[in-house]
Amino acid sequence: MISGNIITLNEEKNIFDCITSMKKVCDEIIVVDSGSSDNTIKIAEELGAQVIKQPYLGDGIQKNVALKYAKHDWVLSLDADERLTQKMIDSIKKINLNQSPYDAYSFRRQNMIGSRWIKHCGWYPDRCIRLYNSKKTRFANVKQHAKVETKNIKDINADIIHYSFRNIGELFAKPGRNFSGRAAKIMYAKGKRANVFSPFTHGLNAFIRKYIFQRGFLGGVDGFTVSLSSAVNSYLKYAKLLEYQRDTSVTEQDDFNNIW
Repeated sequence: MISGNIITLNEEKNIFDCITSMKKVCDEIIVVDSGSSDNTIKIAEELGAQVIKQPYLGDGIQKNVALKYAKHDWVLSLDADERLTQKMIDSIKKINLNQSPYDAYSFRRQNMIGSRWIKHCGWYPDRCIRLYNSKKTRFANVKQHAKVETKNIKDINADIIHYSFRNIGELFAKPGRNFSGRAAKIMYAKGKRANVFSPFTHGLNAFIRKYIFQRGFLGGVDGFTVSLSSAVNSYLKYAKLLEYQRDTSVTEQDDFNNIW
């Protein structure tokens, strides 16, 4: 028996398909919502999910909230924009979790832009642990890029689908709006500092890593676009960090006690 776990904020466009996908292997779904103002909660409840309202605490901490309410030891955690493929559903059903010697199972992840599967730039197989025994492990209690903490893992050769971005415009808009600004605030709060060359060198390194070493050049236009987006994100992160150092009026505008 498996408990499903989803964290949400204004995911009315995704939550129906995510829960429907998870219900094929989970006998309960727990949605931890951080203040949705759309129909996310209504849709989730209509599908039979238990909704827990919790202001956002950061990635790993938020994902662990559901463990206090889960009926089962084994937990399947997906983001709202992720889905199980039929092959993944079949693979999970074949596992005897009651006698499993493993703490967790890892999945491959297909990251998408629109309906296009991005196979290069480090976007595939992009293995991630999403099915785990909560009595033995859980997500790290960190606020960013949390992972399940265990080395006793079994790899499943099946995929989940991640609808990462609806289009190229969103690919470029999200780094500027969310990721780079948050990362810059975290770095500044931790005492990290940049110099005038940092934005350029980090941006260039990000592009080279994605396009050359992670073979983005094999992905045509999408490979180049993803590599360029990574460069822009890295450039903006260090440019914003440098701005905090150079311009006290900007630093005073931001609340560093409310990064999340």
